[in-house]
Amino acid sequence: QVQLVESGGGLVQAGGSLRLSCAASGIFFSINAMGWYRQAPGKQRELVAIISSDGSTNYVDSVKGRFTLSRDNAKNTVYLQMNSLKPEDTAVYYCKVNRRDSRYGPVLADWGQGTQVTVSS
Repeated sequence: QVQLVESGGGLVQAGGSLRLSCAASGIFFSINAMGWYRQAPGKQRELVAIISSDGSTNYVDSVKGRFTLSRDNAKNTVYLQMNSLKPEDTAVYYCKVNRRDSRYGPVLADWGQGTQVTVSS
């Protein structure tokens, strides 16, 4: 069982910045990929950015050059630095963590509770 604690959401003006963090705690063998998804009202949840255990990252095209994803493996924490925010970035942001509970066990996914990001124009 893993608990994910998200923080850092809020209200910001267009052009501003926010930093989201998601800390994983609990009993597990390993944390694999970590990432952030978002869901705007009336839209499907979409992947924003994901980082693998070796640090390689992928971003949705709409945030490339503005958002930076990083992780601290010692703290089992993933960070999403969001700069040059736009009103269209407004959404609930969800942390997702893939883990294994044993060396050869299946990859399991855990989701955070979501944090609201609102960008005003």
